[in-house]
Amino acid sequence: MSEQPRQPARRPAGGGKPSGKQAKPYRRPQKDPVRMLAFEVLRAVDERDAYANLVLPPLLRKARQDESFQARDAALATELVYGTLRRQGTYDAVIKACIDRPLREVDPPVLDVLSLGAHQLLGTRIPTHAAVSASVELARVVLGDGRAKFVNAVLRKIAAHDLDGWLERVAPPYEDDAEEHLAVYHSHPRWVVSALWDALGGGRAGIEDLLEADNERPEVTLVARPGRSTPEELLEAVGEDSALPGRWSPYAVRMAEGGEPGALEAVRDGRAGVQDEGSQLVAMALAAVPIEGRDARWLDGCAGPGGKAALLGALAARRGAFLLASEKQPHRARLVGQALAGNPGPYQVIAADGTRPPWLPGSFDRVLVDVPCSGLGALRRRPEARWRRRPEDLEGFAPLQRGLLRQALAAVRVGGVVGYATCSPHLAETRVVVEDVLKGRGAAAAPVAAELIDARPYMAGVPALGDGPDVQLWPHLHGTDAMYLALLRRTA
Repeated sequence: MSEQPRQPARRPAGGGKPSGKQAKPYRRPQKDPVRMLAFEVLRAVDERDAYANLVLPPLLRKARQDESFQARDAALATELVYGTLRRQGTYDAVIKACIDRPLREVDPPVLDVLSLGAHQLLGTRIPTHAAVSASVELARVVLGDGRAKFVNAVLRKIAAHDLDGWLERVAPPYEDDAEEHLAVYHSHPRWVVSALWDALGGGRAGIEDLLEADNERPEVTLVARPGRSTPEELLEAVGEDSALPGRWSPYAVRMAEGGEPGALEAVRDGRAGVQDEGSQLVAMALAAVPIEGRDARWLDGCAGPGGKAALLGALAARRGAFLLASEKQPHRARLVGQALAGNPGPYQVIAADGTRPPWLPGSFDRVLVDVPCSGLGALRRRPEARWRRRPEDLEGFAPLQRGLLRQALAAVRVGGVVGYATCSPHLAETRVVVEDVLKGRGAAAAPVAAELIDARPYMAGVPALGDGPDVQLWPHLHGTDAMYLALLRRTA
């Protein structure tokens, strides 16, 4: 089977009668705006390490300028992009079974077209003929007629079985290799399956529920920033038929039917924002811990892009407290400033490195550090991250995470509280970091005089929080990102 482009058959010039069978007149390929848009997003993800949730919205806004591009077209484009990225591992295994060469030898643009076609065949209700013909037409536009023939041949092989049929063929039995079976069935890299299983514990049912939840499209969750807007305002603005209260946060509103958050006046004005309930719970828990004495200075030491800082700032304002929001990257610090603009209480935003802070030790009463991490807790929202990350990436994050936590504990006064948060359930980014810092493990490190606080009481009403004292949230148990939180009190 060849991917090399071939010249399309044409009738000979002039009036002479061609010899043999007469070729069909050449037909120019027709551009399908929906599939062209989806292909463009996948190429950006592959070529530029872009994130689909950042690339897709502006392309959709541009497409909507054409009146023929309807809401259902936007919904289909969104499903094609995210569905293909989430199921990429499974589709790669299926495509590999249908070609006569290693997958790495297939040009990436060709593989993107094949993956889009595989998702239409195996992951949607699009009829087989329509899925194949639309994918071949896309291939003609973006790849040329020659490679479109290759795409046609592969997709016809894929169409011979449904998804369950293919999984039986390409995944090893669970009894022979449990992790590889789950990796292929649920489209996660094997090392991610292993890491999530270690963090979750338990048997097969729990890990399968978690992996399935990672492949579901998450709801859009809003936060009504206290003192600036209310959940009631957001519920009314979204509409009774399209909005639900948050599960756990009193400030949360879920856009159950989807929609464009930027169309809401409160979001445009910054009085509300888009924020997962797990992130809201982390900020609320830090604010809820009782401390003795002064409670006037709060710090968000890793504030970008500003969601937690905005909620913390609103909660601090209720107590007359000042919030310092620090972010190392200047462009992210500007986003923090935008999120905090109009905060009802005093605040300041600075661009500073939290591992070399400009503030004096013991300056703050409450400190939050939501540290950079692998992002394995947000695979529902950024499915491409599962294919982009490698186990060795954690080694790069480790010194930064420990350094930020040490400096956060130095920044808080005796009796004050620190929240260590990360959007990852990987043990190497959660409990291991906290234990290492408390016990002084690592080069040039010393034990820190601090103690863990049981965080569970400060997430009142949230079930399945484990044995404590730290908390791990899960998509399949809580409907949130897999946020981790440890609360520590400085003792000396």
